[in-house]
Amino acid sequence: MTAALEVRNLNKAFGGIGVTQDVSLTVQPGERRLIIGPNGAGKTTLFGLIQGEIRPDSGTVKIYGQDVTGLPVAARTRAGMARTYQIISLFPNDSLAHNVVLAMLGLTTFRNNPFASLGSRKDLHERAINLLERVGLGERAHRHVCEISYGEQRRVEIALALAQEPRLLMLDEPLAGLSQDERVIVSDMIAAIPRDIAIVMIEHDMDVALRFAEQITVLHYGQLIVEGDRNTVVNDPKTREIYLGH
Repeated sequence: MTAALEVRNLNKAFGGIGVTQDVSLTVQPGERRLIIGPNGAGKTTLFGLIQGEIRPDSGTVKIYGQDVTGLPVAARTRAGMARTYQIISLFPNDSLAHNVVLAMLGLTTFRNNPFASLGSRKDLHERAINLLERVGLGERAHRHVCEISYGEQRRVEIALALAQEPRLLMLDEPLAGLSQDERVIVSDMIAAIPRDIAIVMIEHDMDVALRFAEQITVLHYGQLIVEGDRNTVVNDPKTREIYLGH
């Protein structure tokens, strides 16, 4: 079986400090993978390397067997990968539906025509509303982003990622800053994502994260320290040492 994501011997240093050090991991199609580690462990840098926002010093990244190590972000999106971010990056004065439509453009020929009228593409708007309905925001599709709550904006970001038709979805702390009720809504929504999409998630809410994860990767100072299923990782002495200091 071709892996959804294959990272091999990935290295990145900033100012001589190794932020990602010889990291290798494999995520299978449909897998739910959790990446954890204390602050400064290199989790978000690893996501940036996988997505193509950061170029590695050495190592390779493959998405469904395609070597994308030297490809830009847009090409990796077309290869089947989408990502959300720690910091929300929506257009606040546009509607929810328009934000989602813009996310779809990378997969259409419209991306090459700056004079094309989006108003003529009713199919894109209909699909945007369907995606917003999947995240419980269909009725608010025509409201501006600045008019909805922070938790709802998090859900819009997931709709944007799904709009890119990914086979590999990277979620960077999707529950960050949410209330307890919002955490339940978003975690249930993530759990409902179809199994034809592999998910790799960074998350600090360990109760939610451990329920989600089938395989867990633990990073510490840019190195992969422990990897395995929930029981293996939770009971490993290295994990306890990192999080509890003993």
